[in-house]
Amino acid sequence: MLWLIGGRAAAVTLLLGSAVLIQINAPGRLPIDPFFFLIGLTYALTVVYVLLLKHAEQHRWLIDVQLAIDAIIISALVHMTNGVASYFTSLYALPIIAASTIQSQRSGMLLGVLSSLMYAGIVSAQYSGTPATPIVVGTELLPPRHVGFFIAGLNIFGFMAVAVLSGYLAERLRRTRAALEQTSNQLEDLQAFSEHVISSLTAGLATTDIEGRILSFNRAAAAITGVSVISAIDRRASDVLQLPSEFNEMFGERQTRKLPRVEYDFRCSDGRTIELGISTAILHTPRGEVGFVFTFQDVTEARKQERESRIQQRLAAVGEMAAGIAHEIRNPLASMSGSLQILRQELPLSDEQSQLMDIVLRESDRLNDTIRSFLAYAKPQRNALTRLDVRQVITDAGTLLQNSPELIETHEVTCEVPAEPVWCLADEAQIRQIVWNLATNGLRAMPDGGRLTLAASYATGSIPASEGPSRVVRIAVSDQGIGIDPKDLDGILQPFHGGFARGTGLGLSIVHRIVSDYGGELSVTSQRGTGTTVTVKLPAAEDQQPAAAGSGKLTAGS
Repeated sequence: MLWLIGGRAAAVTLLLGSAVLIQINAPGRLPIDPFFFLIGLTYALTVVYVLLLKHAEQHRWLIDVQLAIDAIIISALVHMTNGVASYFTSLYALPIIAASTIQSQRSGMLLGVLSSLMYAGIVSAQYSGTPATPIVVGTELLPPRHVGFFIAGLNIFGFMAVAVLSGYLAERLRRTRAALEQTSNQLEDLQAFSEHVISSLTAGLATTDIEGRILSFNRAAAAITGVSVISAIDRRASDVLQLPSEFNEMFGERQTRKLPRVEYDFRCSDGRTIELGISTAILHTPRGEVGFVFTFQDVTEARKQERESRIQQRLAAVGEMAAGIAHEIRNPLASMSGSLQILRQELPLSDEQSQLMDIVLRESDRLNDTIRSFLAYAKPQRNALTRLDVRQVITDAGTLLQNSPELIETHEVTCEVPAEPVWCLADEAQIRQIVWNLATNGLRAMPDGGRLTLAASYATGSIPASEGPSRVVRIAVSDQGIGIDPKDLDGILQPFHGGFARGTGLGLSIVHRIVSDYGGELSVTSQRGTGTTVTVKLPAAEDQQPAAAGSGKLTAGS
């Protein structure tokens, strides 16, 4: 509509300029007053059309009215300029084309018929009652009637031909535009769908050109690496993904070998180090090999679970051996120990012999303790599951530690428990064994003293015994001791992996076995030289009335 209004104004301005020039060069050639009146009327209507522009989309008949008025004004202009001999007859084609283009083929045909009828009326009126000889009107010599009607017929045929052709072309254009718009929408939907699919992938996805420069980088890739999508684009994949050196050989050349699937340590932008598993494929298009596709995931947790699974398998195998070891070693050992005690009482022994006998008996007792701990790990016994307040276990352990031979003056034991009960459905002896083993390990890790903190509380988290986040009982034992080297953390749960001069090396393994049997979770965080925190999460029991359990802080030592 804007183009129609603007084109109309431009055409009228052109006519106005032409009329002025004709008047200057040939005064009296045009009927100036009616001519200028029609031009002024067109300008006035143009202003009205602009004001009605916002209503034209809702009321399409306003467009038909405008075009019909244009045809009437053109008819008046043709009538004033000698009808069949007018130079402005061809202007009829403009509103006909506009009607076909803006409205429809039907509107173009109707306007063509209207223009033809008005033009035929003008010519008929012009020749009405005149002889079949040339007529002079002003300075124009009109042709005879039969010639005039012939010219009029040609013009009318031209009007209808323009209506038919413009309507056909406009209709084809509309159909083509609709098909193109539909195809464009489908392409946009397909592109948006592809982008959504790529963005929704949980695995990182990056594409590169044949030289290894990144072309695309999805949201998961940014989350895994810590590198934003914008900063990754157009950078080398070997730099962004920290690819191993063997990847550098494949960029810039045609690949004939299978590309590797590797796992390697990746340092994130926030300083974390994760295990990254990455696969590479060639990017094929109709133009051939144009680049590479990298898919990668953070496999740190998966590899940790695999290591834990292997530990569990090894622990299960050790458990299978426990019963046999108990029968094959413990019973003969008891017989040997009893026999030695009897011999010591009945035989006269020198001081040196008596000392050797004591060593044998003491080592027999130590070996018996080791076997007992091993059996407790391999086959932990549950006497009875009861509701117990974990706060009581924590405070009792803190009290007992005050009289432990492991405690020295520079040790400080602190118990942190809430004012409300912390209920857990478990065997009380096993929970006490968990706390005591972790606490004694903490004291041994602080040979020069330090603070040992025992804590119990409710927490929210996911453990194997629950589906999704739930409330769990959290038991934490923290020390300020020597700590554990990060490379040794994976092996501390294995049996006989003792880190202290005293002990069997089964304490933490027993704790892990008990926690696993309850469907709980055990985690260890440590830093060399600053201390260790062992956290146990167990399923929580429903709340009951508060029990008479201790709370607050208990400190021993100084």
